[in-house]
Amino acid sequence: MIFRTATRQDLPAVLALLADEERVVDPASVLVGEAHERAFADIEADPRNEMLVLVDGEAVLGCLQLTYIPGLGQGGRERALVEAVRIRADRRGGGLGAELMRLAAERARARGCGLVQLTSGKRRSAAHRFYERLGYARSHEGFKLRLEP
Repeated sequence: MIFRTATRQDLPAVLALLADEERVVDPASVLVGEAHERAFADIEADPRNEMLVLVDGEAVLGCLQLTYIPGLGQGGRERALVEAVRIRADRRGGGLGAELMRLAAERARARGCGLVQLTSGKRRSAAHRFYERLGYARSHEGFKLRLEP
């Protein structure tokens, strides 16, 4: 198992993981659009963003995005925001998600971050239990405002 920064070749597999949490989606069936290409290029070019993957051989089994946010809190230390956490549906329950999150936290710690934060949809109770088992605390109530073009 290898934990590494995603490459452009991983993009279809990452999009397949993000497409459906409940079933395995064949990366070959995923349409990679211009917006995906731009977003991935922006993530690659930004030193405060990383798309990370957990790979076994050629198969991408998990992914997450880490965004490092500067701030005046935490003694001026950055915080790491975790987004888009996914483990392939047929590989859940074996500890890969915990390992992925552990490795992400280690990466943030090595960078000097003061904390790791994430949000999770209110209806995702299994995900909430998972994050709590890993030591994440429900410390805030989150809000979102959709901006339509």
